[in-house]
Amino acid sequence: MRLLLLADTHLPKRAKELPAQVWDEVERADIVVHAGDWVDVATLDELSDRSTRLIGVYGNNDGPELRKRLPEVARETLEGVRLAVVHETGDAKGRPARCDAAYPDVDVLIFGHSHIPWDSVTPGGLRLLNPGSPTDRRRQPFCTYQTAEIRDGRLGDVELHELPRRG
Repeated sequence: MRLLLLADTHLPKRAKELPAQVWDEVERADIVVHAGDWVDVATLDELSDRSTRLIGVYGNNDGPELRKRLPEVARETLEGVRLAVVHETGDAKGRPARCDAAYPDVDVLIFGHSHIPWDSVTPGGLRLLNPGSPTDRRRQPFCTYQTAEIRDGRLGDVELHELPRRG
């Protein structure tokens, strides 16, 4: 099972559209996961229409319409892997302990908000993933997203993808 991990698309404020490379990944993915800050409903609708399956949550920049359609936290079990998605996890300092306490029944937590790619494992064994942003790099050198595979009840092949800078 191939996953595409996105967050912080901020359309159409930070970019007019998702990069073509991201849409190519949507076509290849079995499941697209979006960790919030969509900003416009059209992005949710288009990703939903073009994805085989979409799991998403709302973020702090998402208005009432997105909040009506999306949960604050999404939880799914995918081929035995217990996954949660949330937009914010707080400051990087103390994040592992906070996430272990808040998500004791989860194997993988996907989050956004910071626009900073993240891939770590907490002392409790929780895998923390933040794909960064495909449209707003902020202080990062590149806009980014992640892909991952679930095989035999395990998450693997997590890869951070850097997007070319827009001209």
